[in-house]
Order: sequence, then C-alpha cells, then structure tokens
Amino acid sequence: QVQLVESGGGLVQPGESLTLACRVSGITFDNHPIGWFRQTPGKEREGVSCISSSLGSTLYTDSVKGRFAISRDTAKNTVYLQMNNLKPEDTGVYLCAAEQLVRPNLCAMRAYEYDYWGRGAQVTGSS
Repeated sequence: QVQLVESGGGLVQPGESLTLACRVSGITFDNHPIGWFRQTPGKEREGVSCISSSLGSTLYTDSVKGRFAISRDTAKNTVYLQMNNLKPEDTGVYLCAAEQLVRPNLCAMRAYEYDYWGRGAQVTGSS
C-alpha cells in the first residue's frame, strides 16, 4: 500500500511564496524518485520538478527554474517544493508522484514514468 499526501497549498498574491510537502508511505522512501506535477483545466499534466532517491539529483521545468526548489527529507519521508515568486501562471493542482522503479541517481519529468500519485493540492497565485 503506497500513499502520497500533499499539503501546503493555498492562495497567495503574485510574488509571494508557498512550500508544498509530499509525505510518502508504503514504499521505501529513499529508493524511489519523486516528482511534482501540475494539472490545469484543459492542459496536459506537466512535470514541474523531480528528485532522485539517494543521490538527490533534481530537474525543473523551464518555467520554474530559479524560482522553485525541490528537496527531500528522508527522516520525515517527505519531499518539499519551495515555490518562490509565484506567478498567476503557476496556478494549478500540484500532485506528487512516486516511481515504482528504483532510480538512485536520476529522475524523470514524464508523467507516464510514475506509478503512485497523491490527490493534489491547489496552488493559486492571484490577486
């Protein structure tokens, strides 16, 4: 039984910050890549960021580079997404996901690579 639970979403003014958390259970946390994806109405699910397992390699989509930061806290079985300088176009439902495969030194930004998904957290960067 694998469960991922997102928290930390909300409504913020443009330019402000939020931190999302993805708590993972039912899987050996540090052995699997974790990704953050964004879903907006009428658009494909977009990979925002991901982090590998033991080595902690990360990737970011171009639109968030320099503003978002992903990190992993193994002791808490949690992956975070620090979201700075939020823009209206960052608005969406953010979902975290875990790969079934063990990837110690890389992660993927493709939704089909992921096997376990959280329900999502709404992030709104709007006046």
